[in-house]
Amino acid sequence: MAKVITRQEQEEKNTWNLKTIFESDAAFEEKYKELEGRLGEEERFKGQIDSLETLADALETERELSEEIGRLFVYAHLKHDQDTSEDKYSALESKARTLVVKFNTAWSFLVPEIMKVDEETLEEWRMDPRLSEFSFDLEKLNKKRAYVLSDKEEKLLAQAGEVMSNPTSTFGMFNNADLEFPDAVDSEGNAHALTQGTYIDLLKSSDRKLRQSAYENLYSTYGAYKNTLSQTLQGVVSTHVFQAQARGYESARHQALSNNFIPEEVYDNLVKTVNDHLHLMHRYTELRRKMLGLDKLKMYDVYTPMVKDVDFEMSYEEAKEWMLASLEPMGETYVNIIKEGLENRWVDVYENKGKRSGAYSSGTYGTNPFILMNWQDNVNNLFTLTHEFGHSVHSYYSRQNQPSNMSGYSIFVAEVASNFNEALLADYMFKNLEDTKKKLYLLNEQLEGFRGSVFRQTMFAEFEHKIHSMKEAGEPLTAGRLNEVYGELNRKYFGDAVEYDDHIEVEWARIPHFYMNYYVYQYSTGYAAAASLSKQVLEEGEATAERYINEFLKKGSSDYPINVLKNAGVDMTTSEPIENAMKVFEAQLDQFEALLQEV
Repeated sequence: MAKVITRQEQEEKNTWNLKTIFESDAAFEEKYKELEGRLGEEERFKGQIDSLETLADALETERELSEEIGRLFVYAHLKHDQDTSEDKYSALESKARTLVVKFNTAWSFLVPEIMKVDEETLEEWRMDPRLSEFSFDLEKLNKKRAYVLSDKEEKLLAQAGEVMSNPTSTFGMFNNADLEFPDAVDSEGNAHALTQGTYIDLLKSSDRKLRQSAYENLYSTYGAYKNTLSQTLQGVVSTHVFQAQARGYESARHQALSNNFIPEEVYDNLVKTVNDHLHLMHRYTELRRKMLGLDKLKMYDVYTPMVKDVDFEMSYEEAKEWMLASLEPMGETYVNIIKEGLENRWVDVYENKGKRSGAYSSGTYGTNPFILMNWQDNVNNLFTLTHEFGHSVHSYYSRQNQPSNMSGYSIFVAEVASNFNEALLADYMFKNLEDTKKKLYLLNEQLEGFRGSVFRQTMFAEFEHKIHSMKEAGEPLTAGRLNEVYGELNRKYFGDAVEYDDHIEVEWARIPHFYMNYYVYQYSTGYAAAASLSKQVLEEGEATAERYINEFLKKGSSDYPINVLKNAGVDMTTSEPIENAMKVFEAQLDQFEALLQEV
């Protein structure tokens, strides 16, 4: 095993350049003191939002401070993540985080005070040129006015927040800290530690006995606590239902989707269209059964690769070449932004002792994007790098073209640009690889990505809506009923190629996203939108790529997310984007089956 280097042993060219934010830690400290000293500026606006001029001044002041504190926090958290063992930067991040909390608390009065301005007056003010950069924010506030309660009621709900969060906190503590599983045992009798972190890796093993052991030990453990976990899940669903009813929403789903102004038909179209194409999922599970040489596929067989023993090494330098070449359909300007990132140290490339694991894209208004990697020489890391550059270019364009209050983007569209990049990369690699086994490996990964991000997440979305509807109808969410609903959905989605057992019925008990209030459907819609948009760009060329850049990447949150996607070329209120994504999945199945004839 290669020795993991220290931070000091990293070559500068392979690290991100944080001097683009602050020249030194001393400069950070100087800015910190300045901003800490500006806490209190909000006092002159409290109770004074009674004129257009005062509102404009308050919004501009809050925005300026938010931008400055954002840069402060990003510098501190990146310093910390490059070596989490260094106490100095742990303290720095904690210090910056505390300042963010103080700032948010100090300015929390602003929205309630704006809401005290009557609707007609606020509508008149927001049309004034002095509020042009805040007009859309104010429009959204006015649209939510019908669901804002009296000051006394709002205060009561806020005070109840900690109590209502208890089911989620209890589940999180139990799932992450208290729950332990028996070791999984392989075909030779060797024990393997079974944890939340190792479970999926064990299911990818070529040793079927090990896969079965991991699967049965995990779900037997969850099954032993199913009654307790049904109560924590029922608690959070009850909270969602109560909050929606208290504010006058039609349902818990109505409230959850209204937060991002997403029409409920988007949810229904997703579920219906995916259900209409479940024959493709069933075709995939049957193909998997044949490829693994099994009479019946079990649920512990759905993660292990169908294509094995493929040596697909990829150095960082090779990966950069593949990535840049694959994104050429996006045009010279797009590719040059990525080249700028590669040449000007946006990426912190290699692992070192103490470095945060995983990968992400970070940054804030007024900084370039920053990408954290822990590079390993394989093709999966190439896809991760390309994915994170999707986020980074999206952020780059939106920050360059929008004021800071509109430069972020909704979670509904957050994964589109990253999955879009991956789709272009997969298409380019498939067309340019000569090794048939590598092509099969690549297609296997694409099929698995689609299964996990579209079919699986839509199944989760269907389950989530069913249990909220049950609660709204007065039906208790018992463990037995949850098992029954989840088991039926799992059978429907995976089809006859899979031989079922009782273990999978309790999978609902381990999914933390069910505590996040109608969150999971966005994985499916984002992936499908990316598949549809990338297909358009590859088939239609430069004009479509320009539309995607101008109408999506540059827009930030300057319009409702559903409109941003529609103007880019995908109307998520219709079934067409999901149907287009299904065509991509079907084409990948066709390609996989055709290539099998060549091996």
